[in-house]
Amino acid sequence: MSRLGKQPIAIPQGVEITFTNGILTVKGPKATLTRVIKTDDVTVSIENNEVTLAPTGTDASKALWGTYAAHTRNMIEGVTTGFKRVLEIEGVGYRAEVKGKDIVLSVGFSHPVALEIPAGVTADVQKGIVTLNGSDVDVLSQFAANVRKVKKPEPYKGKGIRFQGEYIIRKQGKKAV
Repeated sequence: MSRLGKQPIAIPQGVEITFTNGILTVKGPKATLTRVIKTDDVTVSIENNEVTLAPTGTDASKALWGTYAAHTRNMIEGVTTGFKRVLEIEGVGYRAEVKGKDIVLSVGFSHPVALEIPAGVTADVQKGIVTLNGSDVDVLSQFAANVRKVKKPEPYKGKGIRFQGEYIIRKQGKKAV
C-alpha cells in the first residue's frame, strides 16, 4: 500500500483541477499542466477541494498509485510556486550565455554547444551560475540533466557543470616519485 497515495491532496486557492477521459488538467496562476493517467490502474475523484486517488486492484495499479499521487502533487506545486534548478559552471574559461531561445555553453570544446530551451522553462545566467525555472518538474529536471551532460564534472580538478550543492568525489593525481 502506498502511503503517499492514501493521503488526499488538498487543492489550494486559485487552482482548478479537472479529470476527463483519462487526462488530469491542473490550471493555476503560473501555468496549465496536463498528464495522462491510465484509468485502468487508478481512479481519480475530485471532491471538497481534495483530489483522492485509489487503485483498481491489479498489480500495476498498486505500483502506479503512489506515482500518480506524486505527479499530482508536483503539478499543483508547479502551477502555484514553480520549480527551480541551479547549475554551477566551474573551470577556467568555462561560461554560458542565453541567446534567444538557446543556451550556449563554452566548456572547453573546440566549438560552443547550443541547447534549445524547452517551452515553459526560463534560463538566467550570471557569472558561472545557471538558474532554470519552470512549472513542469519533469521538463525542467530533464533539461537541467541535459545541460549537465554536456560537460560532467571530472574527478581530478572538479571542472565541469554540476548541480548546486552536488559533491564531487575527488581523486588523487599522479604522484612524483
